[in-house]
Amino acid sequence: MNVVRYFAGLDTARTVLWCYAIWYLVHVALRFDPSPRLWFTSLGLSAIIGAALLLSVRASSRGSTALSRWQVFRLFLMPFCVSSFAALVKDAGYVLIFPPSLLENLVGIGAIMVFVLTVRVLRLRQARSP
Repeated sequence: MNVVRYFAGLDTARTVLWCYAIWYLVHVALRFDPSPRLWFTSLGLSAIIGAALLLSVRASSRGSTALSRWQVFRLFLMPFCVSSFAALVKDAGYVLIFPPSLLENLVGIGAIMVFVLTVRVLRLRQARSP
């Protein structure tokens, strides 16, 4: 699939998920810790919680629900991101997900704004083209 077409066709829910990912990536880059323990612990938690999430969303009173590979991937990715983010920002003065530094907040918000504006421009271009 063409990347431009993919981003032009993003619905609101997937745009929000991308915004979460951008916020995560910005703050991982700003606070990166190369400690293998942090990353392996996050991988372990991701495997355990991802498997539980997979079981919970597939099971239904009407039978098994089919999921795409990307949906399954996200079920494992989200716990990894949450646990690694929590470990990286521990004792860094964050309030919820917001760092104490105005500059760090502006970098994250700016990256998200650039992304959202890019998606909107791509949507407009796609709507205008035949």
